[in-house]
Amino acid sequence: MSVKWESQSLDDWAKKYAKGKFIDLDGHQTHYVEQGEEHDDQVPVILLHGFFYDSFMWASNMDTFAKQHKVYAPDLWGFGYSTREMLDFGYELYVKQLKLFMDALGIEKAIIVGQSFGGGVAIKFAVDYPERVDKLIFVSAAGMPNKQPLMAKIINTFPAIGHFMYGLNTDNVRRKGLLDFFINDKALLTKEYFDNVTRFHKIKGTVDVMLDIMRRDFFFTLHDEIHQLAKLNKGILIVWGREDKGNPLRVGEALHKILSGSVLEVIDGAKHVANSEKPELFNRAVIKFLHI
Repeated sequence: MSVKWESQSLDDWAKKYAKGKFIDLDGHQTHYVEQGEEHDDQVPVILLHGFFYDSFMWASNMDTFAKQHKVYAPDLWGFGYSTREMLDFGYELYVKQLKLFMDALGIEKAIIVGQSFGGGVAIKFAVDYPERVDKLIFVSAAGMPNKQPLMAKIINTFPAIGHFMYGLNTDNVRRKGLLDFFINDKALLTKEYFDNVTRFHKIKGTVDVMLDIMRRDFFFTLHDEIHQLAKLNKGILIVWGREDKGNPLRVGEALHKILSGSVLEVIDGAKHVANSEKPELFNRAVIKFLHI
């Protein structure tokens, strides 16, 4: 019999499945995965996952990046095996977490890679702490003005619907969400991939966190910060899946236009997680960008 959603304690589930290390940041448990060795001539890479996922998002990318860089992939608060406390979720909170993380590990400057709302965190962090950022890589980054998906609007209007749907003892709701918004090729959504992506959803409090974040509706609120970022003269790679429906390519093209000097890499056959769907193409584009 499968383990029900929202049924496991954070500590017990983390002991069983967490693959990384734990650190206390301002009293909040933070789980992170690290890989590779420190190099005097190379800046470390920090990978920030997006909504619905945790640090597993980067499983197909870390090996490649770790050949030349020390790589870190933290679980943002509320996700993965990090704390399930109900915090004041928003970009300010996650910028704080990232700064605390870098300070605790002695990371003076990093290449920040962010997918979706993790990209939004990277944008805000770069504006607030430009001296801590070497280069930026965005994967279907949030931040630009965009419409909230219909399902999110329904859940925000009727919160009980979200709790009901995500509490059902079935994989279908989450599988549909992944196929509708994140993954273009159904063949990628194997049982193993699904289990790895959603395993942390078994932890009590996960749905409360995700619904609270959705209700706060802050993903697409960084218009001013993006224009500030354009003045900072940072090296920026923007990667977008051509088939992305929730955050369509036109948004990425508009972001690229504002961030003059940025590089836009469009990946065919991918939706919202191009780094997972087309890892070879994504990894090649990132390595080329970092070492040109």
